Amino acid sequence: MTNSIVDIASAIPHRPPFLFVDRVVEMDDKRIVAEKYLSPDLDFFKGHYPHFPVMPGALTMESVIQAGAILLSMAAGAGDVSKGTPVLVRVRDAKFKKMIRPGDTITLEAELVERVANAFMMKGTAKVAGETAVSVQFTCAMAEVG
Repeated sequence: MTNSIVDIASAIPHRPPFLFVDRVVEMDDKRIVAEKYLSPDLDFFKGHYPHFPVMPGALTMESVIQAGAILLSMAAGAGDVSKGTPVLVRVRDAKFKKMIRPGDTITLEAELVERVANAFMMKGTAKVAGETAVSVQFTCAMAEVG
């Protein structure tokens, strides 16, 4: 299991300001639970409904997908990005159920549902205080780095 930003950085190529996972809480070969604290000073809050800031749904999905990519990267190559980088190839059944606001901590869960050749079908959620804010099904493939 990985817990630090350094380990996350070795698993996926995302970097601030486009890294939406702060830490991995738990992980096995099929499931990951991670967290992201949403500081009120994040740039997207300044422009996405400035008088009532809300995290954009696309960025919430991105957070879940990044958690899934960490899971795939760690399972496929023990965090060695040179063995391939998970890239998003499909999104299905995204549901937005609750607004995410500045100061929230989102709990990100992603689970590997099925693997077919180089495609990894996954499902995931973003939760705030135990309530589902977003649920999504997605597919990633491993892309060669270089």
